Amino acid sequence: MKQYGYRQSNSDHTLFIKRREEKITCLIIYVDDMIITGDDAEEIKDLKGHLATEFEMKNLGDLKYFLGIEVLRSGKGIFINQRKYVLDLLTEIGMLECKPADTPIVQNHGLQIIKGVASTDRARYQRLVGKLIYLSHTRPDIAYAVGVLSQFMHNP
Repeated sequence: MKQYGYRQSNSDHTLFIKRREEKITCLIIYVDDMIITGDDAEEIKDLKGHLATEFEMKNLGDLKYFLGIEVLRSGKGIFINQRKYVLDLLTEIGMLECKPADTPIVQNHGLQIIKGVASTDRARYQRLVGKLIYLSHTRPDIAYAVGVLSQFMHNP
C-alpha cells in the first residue's frame, strides 16, 4: 500500500490512509476481507484497479455487515449496531430469553476470587469475555461491567 502512496495508521496496523488535496481514501484489511471508503472516487477506482492486478477480488457493493457490525444508512447518516452479534452470543450461551437490565452490574459488586472454590470452564469464560469486549465497541454502557469480568480471566 505504501507504494501507492498510502500511510499505515499508527493506531491500527490494518488501516491505510491516503490524502489527496482535500480528499481522503481509507482501506482497512481483515484477513481476506477489506473495506475501501472515502470521498475521492477517482482514487478509490484507481486503488481497486491496482489491487485487482495483484489479488483475486470480488466487489460486494455497499457495506452492510463486517466483523459482527451491521452498517445502516439513512438520510440522517450512517449507523452501526451489533444486534445480530448479540443475538448469536445470547443463543450460544443459552440466554436468548433473558431480560435487559438498566445497569449491567451491581455497584459495589464485591466480586472476588475465593480460594478452594472450583472455577468455571476457563476457555468458555475467556471466549465469552472476549466477545463482550468486542461488543463494548458499540455498547460503551457495558464497558465497566466487562472490565470487571476481564479481571477474572486467569481464574474465572
